[in-house]
Amino acid sequence: MRGRWTLDDRLERILREVPFEVPAGTAAVTVRLAYDRTQGVIDLGCGSPDGFRGWSGGARDEYTIARDWATPGYLPGEPEAGTWHVWLRLHRVPPQGLDYTLDVTTHATAPPEPVTQEPPHGERPPRRDIPDVDGLRWYAGDFHAHTVHSDGSLTIAELAELARGRGLDFLAVTDHNTVSHHPWLSKIDRDVMLLPGQEVTTDRGHANVFGDVGWVDFRQPADAWAEHAERAGGLMSVNHPLGGDCAWLLPITRRPRVAEVWSSGWWDRRWGAPLAWADAWRDDVIAIGGSDFHRHGSDGLPGTPTTWVLAENTAENTGAVLDGVRAGRTAVSTGPDGPLLLRLGGELLALDADGLVLVRPDGTRQVVRGDRVLLPAVEGPHRLETHENEVIALCA
Repeated sequence: MRGRWTLDDRLERILREVPFEVPAGTAAVTVRLAYDRTQGVIDLGCGSPDGFRGWSGGARDEYTIARDWATPGYLPGEPEAGTWHVWLRLHRVPPQGLDYTLDVTTHATAPPEPVTQEPPHGERPPRRDIPDVDGLRWYAGDFHAHTVHSDGSLTIAELAELARGRGLDFLAVTDHNTVSHHPWLSKIDRDVMLLPGQEVTTDRGHANVFGDVGWVDFRQPADAWAEHAERAGGLMSVNHPLGGDCAWLLPITRRPRVAEVWSSGWWDRRWGAPLAWADAWRDDVIAIGGSDFHRHGSDGLPGTPTTWVLAENTAENTGAVLDGVRAGRTAVSTGPDGPLLLRLGGELLALDADGLVLVRPDGTRQVVRGDRVLLPAVEGPHRLETHENEVIALCA
């Protein structure tokens, strides 16, 4: 199939569905998209008669779906007979238009599954000396990271090993507009909890939905994402709300309380806009952080920043981490070993923060003296800053 998309096409309807037929007895389906990537970007996905079958955005030009395996980003399963659709999102189309070719192949015999190798196990840094609070424990983690199931460069096992080597206890795997990674998370044994997530991604804003809640339809309005998360027992956060060309511009009736206030894109933390945005978003924001890691040399490494969650003391219950977030028991630091500010009941624990400035909710300030200091806390968010007002740590 050959065609040409114009800028008018994009403005009229950004997501296009190109139909094709799959005959009974088909063992696998392969779709290839070709266009001039120097001129534009066309995102790629797939729907079958039974619904969503996968998404890879602009990260791939080809995918295969078979009964027992599928290209990362896509769901394996028997290719049911009937009308399927190639999903094409016209992400960037130049004024002169963009020619494309779609090649769809149905296979009588499934192609062999590509072979991947497991990364070796490395050493884990020792955990920091942080006291439990009423039987709850502080867990260090990251709420935003990607793998080969969308536009990341690492497999799930490689990402988990990297997070473990960074000293993290948990990591949310939040690939774009897909849940193909979810079935694999519990199969990875790397001494790090892997939380199922999905970054619901559009041209006008991104949001993470956490929890094993099924696929969230990015084609629907943002209110539907929040309703889906709540109905299925998950959590939704607004991602990098001031993040360049993916800043949050979407209308939403009921604003989520959880927000990615701190991301690796906050490159100059003397710039107070994310804090100002959080204050304007709602008066009881639960701040979390995310590296938005894709590949080495891009974005921050997992745990940059690190989100700390006070949760039930269990090694496997990822739901306990989400319950801790839901209850507002969070803190954010520059990294797993950076200066840290944690709430211990009616007190604050400032770790490795000697010489930093504690900023209280009413704006009053106090210099921290010592590497392990207990300070009185009041209701509301606190933070640590340098003398130049660079944010070093946040605490709910």
